[in-house]
This record gives sequence, C-alpha cells and structure tokens, in this order.
Amino acid sequence: MAGDSDKRGGIDLGGTKIQAVVVDRGGEVAGQEKLPTPTDGGPEDVAEQLVAALRGAADDAGLDAGSLERVGIGSPGDVDAATGTVSAARNLPGWEDSFNLGGHVRDAVGIPVAIGNDVDVAVRAEVELGAAREHRSALGVWWGTGVGGGVVIDRGLWHGRGAAGEIGHMVVKRDGAHCPCGRRGCMEAYAGRKAMEKRAREEHDKGRHTHLFKLMHHHGRDRLTSGIWERALDHGDELAEELLDRAVEALGTGVASACNLLDPEVVILGGGLGDRLGSRYAEAIQAEMGEHLFTDQDPPAFAVSELGDLGGAIGATLLGAGDEEGSP
Repeated sequence: MAGDSDKRGGIDLGGTKIQAVVVDRGGEVAGQEKLPTPTDGGPEDVAEQLVAALRGAADDAGLDAGSLERVGIGSPGDVDAATGTVSAARNLPGWEDSFNLGGHVRDAVGIPVAIGNDVDVAVRAEVELGAAREHRSALGVWWGTGVGGGVVIDRGLWHGRGAAGEIGHMVVKRDGAHCPCGRRGCMEAYAGRKAMEKRAREEHDKGRHTHLFKLMHHHGRDRLTSGIWERALDHGDELAEELLDRAVEALGTGVASACNLLDPEVVILGGGLGDRLGSRYAEAIQAEMGEHLFTDQDPPAFAVSELGDLGGAIGATLLGAGDEEGSP
C-alpha cells in the first residue's frame, strides 16, 4: 500500500552518485540526499545505497520514507519496468546479470516502486518541466559515466523494442577504442567518464604529467568525478584538456549522425559531465556537429539540461502514476 503522505520520492542511479529527492504534489523539491554509488560489491550493495539515499531525502523533508505515496527509480542497464528487474548495468559494480531492484527497494521501504530507464526519465523531466518543454521532438544526450540517450517524438518517449536511444553505442570510429560494452569504436569509448578515466590512468602510468589523480585524492574521491575533471581544467591540465577534446569530437560526430536520422528540433545535453561541463563545451560540440550534419544550414537547437543535477531524480518521481512504466 502507498503511504499516507502526499509526497513522492525519486531516485536517479548513476555510475558515480545516487541522487534522491522527495517532491510535493506541485513538483517542488521538499528534501534531497546524494550518496556515492558503491564501487565494489554487487547489485544488493547498490540497492541498499538507494534505500539509504531515499531515507535521507525523506528525513530532509521531515518524513519517514515509508509514508511516501510511491517512489520512482531511474536506472541504467536493461530495465524491465513490469517486474522491476534490471540487467546488464555494466557501469555498476558486479551487475552483469538480472536483479530485482524494484522489488528490493519496495520490500525495504514498504511503498510502491516504479522503475524506468535512467536517461528516459531524465529526458521526460526536461520535456515536461525543462529545456524541451516548448519542443515536440528532442534528442537527449546524457554525458556521464557512460553516454546515454533519449528520443522524444511528438512529445512522447520513443522506446523502440525496448532499447531505443543508446546513442553512446553508435560507432564513431570503426575498429576504434575498446568500449566498456565490449565492442570497439563506440562514442562511449571516447566520451564516457569511465572510459576517459581508464585512458587517463594508462597515460599516467606511462609517466604523463597530470593533476587529475592528485586532485582526486585531495578531494577524497575514489574515481575521477565530473568535479575532478572540471578542477583539472581549471588547473590547465593538458591531459584533461586532451581527453575532453577527444570526448567532444566523439560526441559531436555521434550526435550529428543521430540528428541526420531523426531531425529533432532540439538536442539536450545532460548527465554528470554534461551538467558540469556542458556550458563550457556546448559551442565546441555544436561546431563538431556542424562538420557532419547533412542540413548544416539549419541545425537543431542545442541546450544544456535546465533541471541539472536533480533532473533524473525529479523525472523518476513522475513514474508510476498511470504511466506505461510498471510498478512491481
């Protein structure tokens, strides 16, 4: 049964952080909590951290999590909304197989849980509340630990057979760099934060000078978060600049190819790196897109996510109220 509160929760599960919010009926954020995503263990450890984040957000709102009307979760990987199961979330620790994330959270908190793809719910929030609210078609590009996408047609998300929008796995270089998905030449192999960190470590181990890892340790991080990349840029770090230029080239090439196929009215850039560095690199990404757009004289509008860091969690709160998404 749902709780007796008029508030609902939303959780955005990312590769580096778990963001939870509690919103009221009007969609205003009443409480929030952000916790790091576990770097080891497995799906159960991640699920426990989700529960902790939700409880923290509810506490911030002056509530018990069990009193919330419902909670929505935006998760990476192959999401089965009807059962709450998530499979092959490869940017999360030990998550190759299937795990009933929705059921685990429901059992822990005792309220209905709805689950959807992380980028889809974030893009939906931008359609209803943010940068795409005045457009009928959009391409969402979520630049973070990986690179995810969401396709909006006539203001509705296009799911295809269930895997539409995987823009990070468009090939931008045949037989190119190894991608975390196991293939070669994907956009994510060049632009995903996880792949960028791997390349940075390889260069550092070869003796390349960089501030990246000193900054990581100084700020108490166990990975190169978007904030660490930004600080390295502010320090004039040549390796960080080189890897981000490489990422921008891949992003512009892949996004332009998707635009040539879909012809959206607007491209929205979000995600951890997109929110942090989007304004800094928007012009460069658009310039790279212009090299590959078929209709380069009439490019789509380009916008950085308006809802920013909370967008995915806010989008997740929209799940479960007569949606096509399921509630396990």
